[in-house]
Amino acid sequence: MTHASFAGCDGPSPGNVTAPAPATTRSLPAGPAIIHGEITHRRHRPADNAFTYPAFCLRLPLSQLAWLPALGIPHNAAGAVSFHDCDHGACDGSALLPWIRALLAAEGIKADGEIVLYAFPRMLGYAFNPVSFWACHDHAGAVRAVLCEVRNTFGERHNYLVATPDGRPLMSGEGYTARKAFHVSPFCEVKGHYRFRFFFDDARWLARIDYFDVDEVVDPLLETWISGTPAPMERRAVRGLWWRYRFFTAGVVARIHWQALKLALRRVPFFAKPAPPREGTTR
Repeated sequence: MTHASFAGCDGPSPGNVTAPAPATTRSLPAGPAIIHGEITHRRHRPADNAFTYPAFCLRLPLSQLAWLPALGIPHNAAGAVSFHDCDHGACDGSALLPWIRALLAAEGIKADGEIVLYAFPRMLGYAFNPVSFWACHDHAGAVRAVLCEVRNTFGERHNYLVATPDGRPLMSGEGYTARKAFHVSPFCEVKGHYRFRFFFDDARWLARIDYFDVDEVVDPLLETWISGTPAPMERRAVRGLWWRYRFFTAGVVARIHWQALKLALRRVPFFAKPAPPREGTTR
């Protein structure tokens, strides 16, 4: 995993704002929250295509998952808005914290603090997370790694583990690259690399993934980011999620297929899906 500093990681138009001064996150992670914001996606070639739509996710410290029912979100149980362990990690219903601890240990990453998962919940029992983010802190609160848990619409999943080669904490406003190893869209080949960038702050969350199909180019083929601000997770706020986002999960899937149709009509080249990578995690 290589890295490079960049400008523009903390607003709706990341290319036009100044990033915060590079500094690690040293405060202890905050508690469960609802992140209200938006998702933006831009494709630059061979046809321009861009969209932004309102979105939300949950901020879930894994050591505090037992609190969820008291906050209005059933945990591993049915509900209008719920969270299930089987949607993440080993996907077999086993506890998430031991799973991520074992993965980090196998990769030699010393993140002995809180693990915070940013993910979509189930809405009426149904969830689809194109990407979930596991922010892995050390005991002092610094972010030592981020696991990007990626899914495609073919029922496959793959992890990208973002961490520095020398074990330094990740910093807000710094870019980290990894080879693309997993098929996500039929309009992109499995080649090139991703650049991951994050903004770590209790008052705002941003994760950005740029995809470069050719290593030598300066401008990415695709730019995608999710950003938002946290609101307290409480029963009244959770009930409000159902009314505000009751078609959210269906909308995520519908928008993926709608955007694919638009690209097909513009004759963007189509690539057959290759076999998934043998390794479950790319670093």
